Amino acid sequence: MAKYPIFLELGSRRVVVIGGGAVAVRKVQALLSASARVVVIAERIDEMMTALCRGTNAELIRSKYSKSYLAGALLAIAATNNHQLNKQIYKDCQELEVLCNVVDVPELCDFFVPAVVKRGNLQIAIGTEGQCPAYAGHTRKKLETIFTEHHGEFLDELEKLRKNIIQNVSDPADRKAVLGQLADDESFEYFVEKGPARWNSFAEELIGNLQSAQR
Repeated sequence: MAKYPIFLELGSRRVVVIGGGAVAVRKVQALLSASARVVVIAERIDEMMTALCRGTNAELIRSKYSKSYLAGALLAIAATNNHQLNKQIYKDCQELEVLCNVVDVPELCDFFVPAVVKRGNLQIAIGTEGQCPAYAGHTRKKLETIFTEHHGEFLDELEKLRKNIIQNVSDPADRKAVLGQLADDESFEYFVEKGPARWNSFAEELIGNLQSAQR
């Protein structure tokens, strides 16, 4: 069944991670970056996990897994090396309607965590529907050579101009056209070559010409 791709707002939402080893550490690191309210459940918690969560709002609970820990969670990630326990966690999540990901077991996943290329606020997610995460990672490395920090900076400038265009260009078709022109490859190359100040002057001139034509 095809999956529905989504960027999810996790700010202050409870996310439970069961497991305290290296795999769980990687999952928690990404969740903390998304400002999730992370709860880690494990009988043994790796020192790397303790160091990662120090000074954050993450809660570390040294305990055997219990279904009660899932209460109020939006997501749960099972990152233990106990297959039977992982199956039980998935079963409990289904009963409580908590979305679950059992690491490296696609048939026990309601969602998959993609490989991500991040350049500022620009994020490109690559997924294989759990079939081969290694290939997603390989694809990510290729895209990292194509998309640079300049793309993130370009997006920031586009966001500022978009607000200006929405406020000052009344016709929806004109707004779409000018935004399309400013977001294309030629515009990006001008931004990289000439710098943000010159690019903004070019963009403001383009918007000004459009406003004059509307009068």
